[in-house]
Formats: sequence, structure tokens, C-alpha cells
Amino acid sequence: MAREAPAQFDVVVIGAGAAGMMCAATAGARGRRVLLVDHYPKLGEKIRISGGGRCNFTNLGASPANYLSANPHFCRSALARYTPRHFISLVERHRIAYHEKTLGQLFCDGSATQVIAMLKAECDAARVAWRMPCEVRGVAHGDGRFRVDTAGGPVVASSLVVATGGLTVPKIGATPFGYRLAEQFGLAVAPPKPALVPLGLAPEALARYGDLSGVSAEVAASCRGASFREAALFTHRGLSGPAILQVSSYWQDGPAADPIHLDLLPGTDARAFLAGHRRARAQLATILAERLPRRLAHAWCDAHGLAKPMAELSDRALDEAARDLSDWRIHPSGTLGWNKAEVTLGGVDTRGLSSKTMEAAAVPGLFFVGEVVDVTGWLGGYNFQWAWASGHAAGEAA
Repeated sequence: MAREAPAQFDVVVIGAGAAGMMCAATAGARGRRVLLVDHYPKLGEKIRISGGGRCNFTNLGASPANYLSANPHFCRSALARYTPRHFISLVERHRIAYHEKTLGQLFCDGSATQVIAMLKAECDAARVAWRMPCEVRGVAHGDGRFRVDTAGGPVVASSLVVATGGLTVPKIGATPFGYRLAEQFGLAVAPPKPALVPLGLAPEALARYGDLSGVSAEVAASCRGASFREAALFTHRGLSGPAILQVSSYWQDGPAADPIHLDLLPGTDARAFLAGHRRARAQLATILAERLPRRLAHAWCDAHGLAKPMAELSDRALDEAARDLSDWRIHPSGTLGWNKAEVTLGGVDTRGLSSKTMEAAAVPGLFFVGEVVDVTGWLGGYNFQWAWASGHAAGEAA
């Protein structure tokens, strides 16, 4: 039987998520013949579920300082050349209404499906061809071309862009395909870990605080030099909320793991606050309930042996209480894993990629974009901005 002749393209993009669609549309607009392949039957599913269904599509303050990577300067070039303003202009051109929520975070007024439809329309306008759902069964490289064997038949192209994402939310199609492909071509991969993820608490801590499920408080959470003042949320398994998700990207699991530090009274001199109530007859928990949720105040005082009236507490006890309120050290038992994580920390080692084009130095024509790369943003639209910026950079070069 004769071997099937492969279809011819200039660029094949594997992965039809945020970075993949941005890359395909950009390359297609340059007149390149582009094929976009994805194994999952629903287009842009991770976009659809993001931001509570409204897609936090960028952040007005996005800068290299908002990203984690073994090579922290790698993201500078792409972010400088495709900024939040560029993506906002695209959103406005498609007449998608949006609003700023907090801290520069931009959301659709309506639905995240508007962003998916916009990207699809941009791809269609650029004459991008689609194979979806379509499994990629293998990739080979020779004579300056890539052969991609798919369930829909083989294709060849001079450029191959890998936009397969990380390992988060496997139930909507996440796989390690991109990492395996990188390793196949000799690129190193920084071990992937869940990031922007809730943290679990050990059984003894849950015995003290597990009943606080649903209680939220503004805190300053810090770990390994990074600090975030936002809400922390107690759950039946541990801690969540924006402040915890942010520091989870910095926390490292293991026997020598650093603790998470919580300031329960951010912006307040805890010692001065307690000293102002030194002679009060009220319980310390009642005083703290002026600043904290009542249930949290009582549980915290019970756990610290401080369930007494202020007047009965020694100066030393109040000094220790002030110290612990400002620096409550929590040792998580671990993260809650890939199903609860929003992004992946780690990925394709950027030392093997061009920061301008996302192209592999050792394999001309091979590009990696988006979450599959070892660039991880903070919570708040930063990871989408990296998807747009890195996808655009590769689309201009592929």
C-alpha cells in the first residue's frame, strides 16, 4: 500500500489554546499557510473556565517582575513587543465590553466565550486551517522540515509551534505531550509543578481550623521574599484565596520547605493595637474580632492558648500574640494538585529558546509558546498576557 502523501503547510501549531490561536492568527496574517491541531473536542476550554467564566484576559500592570522562571529576564522581549494595550485594542476592535476589577485585572463584561470567538475569528480571517479534535501521533524532523503524523493524516511544514500548555486541569485535556516533544528534540525541561494552587494543612492544623471553611480575611501572605496583600480563604482542606494562590508559586514542598507567613493585621502595628486595649475586660478574641472575622479570631486565640480576657494576659503573652498576629507561620502539608491548580510552574527550559522568537536554538523552525515554557505569571491576567505575547512573538517569526 502506498504511503499517504502529507499535506503541505508553512506552519503547524499544536495546541489551540490562548497562545496557539494567537500564534496561528499572527502567522496566518503574514500570509503563511497555517494548520492548527488540537486533540481536545472543545475549543479554548481553559479560556472558557477562566476568571469565573469571564476571562481575566490581561493585567494593565504586566511586567517581567510579575513572572517566575529559572531565567527571569527571558520574558522581557516578548512582553515589551506585545503589551496589554495591544491585546486591549484587539478586544475593542471586536467590540467586547470589559471592565477593570482590582489591581489592574481586566475581565469581559459578558462571557469568556467572547474571547474564544474573537481568537477563532482572527484565525479564520487569516485562513488558518483546523484539525480538531485530532490526535498528534508523532513528530519527525529532517531536511529542514517537520513531519507531523496526525489522526487525520500526515502533514509537513518548515515551522512547528508547540502550544500544548501545562499539566493543570487534566480533565479538560492537559497532557505532558509538549514536554516529551521538547525532550525528543534535546531540550531540557524544568520539572513541572502545580502553581497558583490551594495549599493543604496537616491533620493537627485542620483539627484547629477546619471548621473555618468559607471564612475569608485580608492578609499579607509571604514566602521566599515574595509578599501579597489580598484575601486568604479557609477551606475544609486548608487555605485558598488570592493571597494563598499567589504565594503557592513560591512555596516549595519537601522536608526543608519554608513556611508560609501570614500577617493577619496588615498595615497595623499589632503591638500598638493590643496595647491600646491592655486593660480591657473583654476577651482577646473579642478585641481581634474588630479586625478579623469573629470565627477566625476565636479559633486563632484558642489554638494559641490566648482564650482569656485582655487584663489577664501577661505582657509577655501579649508580645507573643502581637508577633504571631504579624507573622503567623504555617507549614502546608502540600498543594491540592493539578486539578485545583490554575497554571504550571516549570516547563521547557528557556535557555534553549530565543527570547525574541521562542525558537529552539538547536532546532531551527521549532518554537515553544505559552504555558509549556518555563515562564509562570502571578494570578490576575498575567498568564494570559504571556500567552498573547509569546504566541505573537512566534507567529511573527514562524
